[in-house]
This record gives sequence, structure tokens and C-alpha cells, in this order.
Amino acid sequence: MRGLLRSLWDEPPPPDPPRRVWRDWALVAVLVPVALIEGAVRPDMPHRVLAVAVTIALIPTLLWRRTRPLTVILIVFASSSVVPLLAGGDNVSTNTQAYLLLVVYALFRWGSGAQAVTGLGVMLVSVALSVVSGRLTAPDLGGVLAAMAACGASGVALRYRARARTREIDQVKLLEREQLARDLHDTVAHHVSAMAIRAQAGLATSQSRPEAAADALRVIEAEAARALDEMRAMVRVLRRDQPADLTPGRSLADLRDLAGQSRDGPAVEVEIAPGLEDLPPSLSAAIYRLAQESITNARRHARHATRVQVRVTADDTAVRLHVGDDGDGGPATSTGGYGLVGMRERAALLGGTCEAGPAEGRGWHVTAVLPRVAA
Repeated sequence: MRGLLRSLWDEPPPPDPPRRVWRDWALVAVLVPVALIEGAVRPDMPHRVLAVAVTIALIPTLLWRRTRPLTVILIVFASSSVVPLLAGGDNVSTNTQAYLLLVVYALFRWGSGAQAVTGLGVMLVSVALSVVSGRLTAPDLGGVLAAMAACGASGVALRYRARARTREIDQVKLLEREQLARDLHDTVAHHVSAMAIRAQAGLATSQSRPEAAADALRVIEAEAARALDEMRAMVRVLRRDQPADLTPGRSLADLRDLAGQSRDGPAVEVEIAPGLEDLPPSLSAAIYRLAQESITNARRHARHATRVQVRVTADDTAVRLHVGDDGDGGPATSTGGYGLVGMRERAALLGGTCEAGPAEGRGWHVTAVLPRVAA
């Protein structure tokens, strides 16, 4: 219990409370004439001039209710206890003062835990003084406490709802960052690897076959253009003033294009079973990215590999991707890579699995199983 009270006291205020906006000024502009009209139409109001003056004097406190909630509470409830003493103990209030419930709401919505507890104590003491002095009768006491409790509960509910919403937004941002990190690794790293391999081949053949070096330069230029396009797409997603393109850029139909991107490395063979044209875009894009990363890993790490086989099959419930090479070694023998981690995360987001490891005898195999209906 002590720990709960301590955590309540240490509760920080919500970040960045909104300052005065046009609605606050409009509220003040409306309440002032309302208080004057009430004073004019109620000639039987005790201490009418004083009550209207106090009501109007407290209206500007609404402008600071979010940024200084405890200060406003102290001003409002101190005045409600002191002003009646100037009127000989009579009740000095107007119906317009119902706007002060906004102050109670603001205390629990925007104040810290310490401010909320202190403000609650001030309000209860003020109500108790009103009961003792006879300004507040027992039947009215229930209504006052109920109104204060409703406003306080509304402030607490909206406070924690906003916090939950902030956590959800932060989680979405984190997932987007992970997605961008995977896309950056899968796409840009793939193109950069292709450029590096082509550059090495061009250097190796520049003396004996100048035309091969020129061909390598053309491939490097094409790969650089693709990498720039992918980077621009990611930057557009990150920019706040540009709408995010939620449509995956690649699909299963693009998978066959990977077969023609390894002329200086192991040959890539792509086999896609029929009946996979109606896959969801997210699933189709995931299969392409998983295959692309697997081919990139084979080209980087599979020594003496001559062939990379990509096979996509499916049944009524799942789609299976299998990528294997006949080389020596694999990503597990390299250091510091995020490729396999990203592949497993991508598969897990769709409710599937991705396993990678050495094959029996020779080679490295990657197997991914993804449900046809994403989890």
C-alpha cells in the first residue's frame, strides 16, 4: 500500500500540456456576460454585486488550468472559503460558477501526482469548512461531492487513455523503424553487394577484356539507380509532410528477376509453383525479401558456390520458401550481420517461421514457412 501511494505521489505530469487556445478565450468571453446576466435577472441573490464580482474575477483562472492546475485550485477554493467571511458568513456564489468544475477536471488531467493529491486535500478541506459553517447543507453535500468526483474521474480516465495511446504510437514507430531497418538491409545492401561484386569483376577483367569492364560499369550504374530509388522511397516514409506508401514495392512476381542478377557469382535458379497469384501483398513482399536476402547471403558468404536454388511451394494453409546453395560456409560463419535476425523477424510478424543452417554434406539452406492468412 505504501508503495502504491508513493508511486501515485511521484506520478509525473503529462508532457506538453496544451497552452491557451482560442477556445479558452472564447469560453472566457462567453462566461463574463453570462455572469452579468445572472446578476441582473436574480435580484434576490445574496450579496449580488460581490457574488458577480467574485465569479467574474475567477473566470480568467481557466486560462492557466492546464499549465498551473494546483495554483488555480488554490486560488479558487481559497476564495470560496475567504470571501464568505467578508459577507458575514453568508453563501456567496452564482450558478455560473459551475465552470469551476473544469478546474477540478484539469487538476487530475494535467497535474502531477503530488499536485493531484495536494489539490484533492485542499478541495476536501474547503468543502468541510463550508459544511461546518452551514453554507453547505447535507443534501447539497452529496451533489457537490458527486460532481467533483465525476470531473476528477473523467480527468484520470482521459489522462491514462492518452498515455495508452502514446504507448501505442511509440510501439508503431518502433515497428516502423524495425521495418525500415530490414528494408534498408534487404534492398540497399543487396544492391551495394551487387555493385561491389561487379566492380571486382570489372577490375579483374579490365586488362584482358575491356568490354567486360564496360559491361560491369553499366550494371553498377543500374544497381546504383535501383538503390537510390529504394532510398528515396524510405525517405518519403520518414518525412512527416509526405504520405507513407503502404503498398509493398516488391512481390512474388518480381522473384524471377533475381535469377538474372548473379552473372559473376553462383547461378540463381527460381522455381515458383503455380496457384500463387492471389497471395496477400504483405505475404508476397515478404517472400521476395526473404529470398533476396538469402541470395545475397549466398553470394557473400558461400565459398566455391556454383548454384543457388530458390523454390516456392504452397498448400491450402501455408507458403514455403526454400533457398539452398552448394557452397562452403554461410552467414553463421560471418560476424556482426543482421540479415538472419531481420529474416526471422519478418517471418514472425506474419505468424511464420524462418530457419537457416548448413545442409547435409555441403551448402547452406534457408527455409521459411508463412501462413497464407497472416497472423
